[in-house]
Formats: sequence, C-alpha cells, structure tokens
Amino acid sequence: MKGLFKPKPRTPAELVLQARDLLRFLDQNTETRERKLEEKMSELSNVILEIRIVLFGNGKAEPSPDACAHLAQDFFKHDTFRLLILSLPKLDLGARQNATHVIANLQRQRVCGRLIAPEYLENNLDLVDILLPGYKDGEIAITYGAILRECIRHQIVARYVLETEHLKKFFTCIQIPNFEIASDAQATFKELLTRHKSTVAEFLSVNYDWVSGFISICFLVLYCLPTSIHYSSNSSCFL
Repeated sequence: MKGLFKPKPRTPAELVLQARDLLRFLDQNTETRERKLEEKMSELSNVILEIRIVLFGNGKAEPSPDACAHLAQDFFKHDTFRLLILSLPKLDLGARQNATHVIANLQRQRVCGRLIAPEYLENNLDLVDILLPGYKDGEIAITYGAILRECIRHQIVARYVLETEHLKKFFTCIQIPNFEIASDAQATFKELLTRHKSTVAEFLSVNYDWVSGFISICFLVLYCLPTSIHYSSNSSCFL
C-alpha cells in the first residue's frame, strides 16, 4: 500500500526553508551528539539533492523555469546561499558535489528576465574573502575554485578581486605545489582577466605601473604550468 501513496513533492519555498534550518542547526550546534549530527547531515544531503533536481530536472522532465525562479529568489532573499557555501567543508563528497552544482546554477537564474545573483553578491562580497583563501585547503580547494569562477562571471565580483589584495594572492595560488590545485587557480585567474575585458582594461589603465610587472610574472607562471583540467558547462570541475 505504501507504494500507492507517494509523498507530494515539496515546493521550492519548503525546500529552501528546510535547507536553511538544517544549515543553521549544523552551524550552531557543533557539540551535538554524533548520531543526531549524522541524522541532520543525511537530511541536508537529501534536501540538497532535491534542490538540484528542481534546478536541473530529473532526467525524465525538464526543470520548471517558474520553480527555478522561485527557488533562486528564496535562496538569495533569506541568505541560504551564504549558509550553503559556509557548510561545504562539512559535507560529504556526494552532498558537496550537489551543493556546488546548486550554487553555480543559482548564479545563472533569471527572475523577470534579469539575473538576481549580482545584486546579492554586491552586498556580500566578503564571500570572496572566504572562497579565494580556500585554495590553501587541499580538501576543499577545487570546490571553492569552481564556485569562485562562477562568481567572477559577475562583473561586480571581478572588479572587487581586481581592486583588492586578492589579485596579488593569485600569484601565490598558481604556485601551490599541488598540480591540480595550481591548475585550477590558473583557470580562475584566466577567467578573471578575460571575462570582463573592459573592467580589466580600466583597472590596468589606472594601476599599470605596479600591476604590469605582477601580471607579467603571473603569465610567465601560467605558460610554464600546463592546464590539466578541461572546463565546460557539464564539467567535472564541480566536484
């Protein structure tokens, strides 16, 4: 009889609400009993998977644009986007993969014909302060790198990276001894310099004296460091 009564799919608002509650619980209850923590982590993994299915479809049906738009609005409105990024180091590999896909997809969602991620990121640029230093953590570096590249697609984020000390940090990142991480940082650095050409040109025109030598050194390193990762819309970089 159980097979006759399948649970009704949850609405985007319900999924975001549960995800937010679980993320807050995991963030605020570091001393929770191990069994309870495992239960909450399992619930969160399932919710993240459901959210991914809403955004990408289930293989049999295409995603609903209306559902995607509502989900994106709620995610950014209630700051669940930030909570999910902060939770990434705590997730297991499968949940982390799904979460990274979700974070990337949300940044490309349009509501009433316009992207809503740029406005959110403009008010939360400190997320870049979390993502870029993530290259120093071998366990989470590739995940953070993939998300950082998605963020840099937005001009406001690219400008922030160019105009702060983060630009200089890339020189350290692309020299990390781990080849996979260094290659990932190289791909992100190239995205930064090529995605918004007018922004880069404007920045260089004002800061040419000090940045020219820095950029030259970085390019020298880039050409000496072959890229081993191929990035595409369906790439495994979201691991």
